[in-house]
Amino acid sequence: MGITSSSARRRRAGSTVAAAVLGLLAAAGTPALAASDVTGGPAGRPAAAELSGSAQGSPGIPQSISRLAQGPGHDVAITIDDGPDPRWTPQVLEVLRQNHVKATFCMIGTNAQKYPALVRAVAADGHQLCDHSVDHDVTMDHKPVDYQRRQILDGQAMIEKAVPGVAVNYYRAPGGAFTPDSRAIATASGMRPLGWSVDPKDWSRPGLPAIVAAVEGKLPAQPTVLFHDGGGDRSETVAALKEYLPWLTKQGYSFTFPARTAP
Repeated sequence: MGITSSSARRRRAGSTVAAAVLGLLAAAGTPALAASDVTGGPAGRPAAAELSGSAQGSPGIPQSISRLAQGPGHDVAITIDDGPDPRWTPQVLEVLRQNHVKATFCMIGTNAQKYPALVRAVAADGHQLCDHSVDHDVTMDHKPVDYQRRQILDGQAMIEKAVPGVAVNYYRAPGGAFTPDSRAIATASGMRPLGWSVDPKDWSRPGLPAIVAAVEGKLPAQPTVLFHDGGGDRSETVAALKEYLPWLTKQGYSFTFPARTAP
């Protein structure tokens, strides 16, 4: 059967949005990403039915949890969880912009669905996208595999729908509640399981000095640092980023993304 005119129009519209976003990335001077890293989407990944059995990892993407920043040297990966949020995400984006930092935003699917313009703003600034499940169920590791699958794949689809043509390259389980099955499901859909190596627990609002002390303490090699732009009042996070990012630069760190294909 031929493609209907309405379907063709939808495809052209999706291509137009993708081209616009990728054009903005180029204009911002963002390092070019491989085609496999910036293209794809629901049409390019396995259908849910194909993942109903034991999911196999996507070639080149390990099922192990990434906790390292990619790069050969003094590198750090900044990750931002639980958004997008209409109040805090724009403020976080502005701080990152002022410090010339690209980060990875781990988005909750329902938030991406509610605030698609913020998803597009994140992508347009050259940041990576990460699936943080549909609704942040931290007990996912105790749920049936089919439930985990729906949380992962539906969350990914919600983010991709907001910014067609821009890939979601990572999956971070809520609260780190990974299982072997969830890691396999994620990699089969092109997403590297993503953890962290530095957690200042900014979500608990411990105060600016406590957050800064936690992230400026003895850092592991190639750290992946966890912050939050959603789930509550994130004024302390914004203030901490204003101090932390210039400090990292003074320490000689380069900002990069979490390792996606390295073990």
